Amino acid sequence: MTDKNHTALAAAAISGYALIIGFTDNYVRVIASEIGLWQFHLTRSLMVAVLLLVAVPLFRLDLRPRNFRAVAARSAVHGVAMLCYFGSLGFLPVPQVAAGLFTAPIFVLLITRFVYGESIGLVRIAAVAMGFGGILLVLGPEAARIGPAAVIPVLGGALYALGNIATQRWCPGEGAVTLTAGFFTMLGILGACGLGLLTLFPMAGEGPLAFILRGPAMPSNTVLFWVFAQALGSLVAVGLMVKGYQLADATRASVFEYTVLPAAALWGFLLWAEVPGLREWAGMGLIWLAGLAIVARGR
Repeated sequence: MTDKNHTALAAAAISGYALIIGFTDNYVRVIASEIGLWQFHLTRSLMVAVLLLVAVPLFRLDLRPRNFRAVAARSAVHGVAMLCYFGSLGFLPVPQVAAGLFTAPIFVLLITRFVYGESIGLVRIAAVAMGFGGILLVLGPEAARIGPAAVIPVLGGALYALGNIATQRWCPGEGAVTLTAGFFTMLGILGACGLGLLTLFPMAGEGPLAFILRGPAMPSNTVLFWVFAQALGSLVAVGLMVKGYQLADATRASVFEYTVLPAAALWGFLLWAEVPGLREWAGMGLIWLAGLAIVARGR
């Protein structure tokens, strides 16, 4: 059994992941001011590919998948989830978008119940209801002004949940480096496809759609720097998260992942002087408690 020291190290590693992700994701708004969602993912994936080409011989990493189809399918699901997540960052604050993504434990519960037929108890049903209430609080009345795009982070959470299930059920025995490489490769492919379509069929959008429908553009050095920071930060952060899950039982480690919510809010305050209101804090708190209850009962 994992001892307390290892659990503390896991908490430190995953908290480091949360701090890095919370920081870099706050600068997506800077990236979104000049380039679109698709160009961002393609550019970042190319940068990640260069970093992996350096890291593979240096650290003797093995990127070969055992089951190519399973890794590709999982990468596609997680890739679309991240399209939803980063697309939302173009028009919503990071804490609200992160709250949408971290509805994943709720959707894991629903998918395992209605797709795989596993039974769930009253406590976890109550946790799902609590989490749904948290979603409504986080979205708030502003969701009507933003329109249907306000539910995109929640859709990202549902797909993220399916990707997490796929990791266990479709890709047993696959290495973390292989899954990470597959994830970024798929994002690069999706980015290239989206950018290609917008090049052939240019579209114009206002508000939330501007970031999503923007075609190819020439970024400034500042934006290129923050895309590279995203690429490097994502690799380091994912490495810390994987290490955390190796140091402690998954049911414990997954609880620490919720530190992304306060970390995103902290960086939003330090960088942009943004302070979530009482309603947003209450909603994020309900989502956090719902996830904690689901994980605790899942043990």
